[in-house]
Amino acid sequence: MNKVIDLSRTVYELCKEYPEIKDILAGIGFSDIMKKGMIETAGRFMTIQKGSKARGIDLGKIKQEFIKNGFEIK
Repeated sequence: MNKVIDLSRTVYELCKEYPEIKDILAGIGFSDIMKKGMIETAGRFMTIQKGSKARGIDLGKIKQEFIKNGFEIK
């Protein structure tokens, strides 16, 4: 099964489908994602693209990390 990430979907939706995304994002620099309730609140409207801009983390770096972890980017 191919694991495909659609960057226009919310972090909440992506983490429901692929729980390992939470650890990948935390490792890239989105440490707040590990806080209790963060995915259920901010994650419901936050996308990886929006988070990238807000945290100043290069989207290319995020995409590379997902590819390295066996994901395809849509």
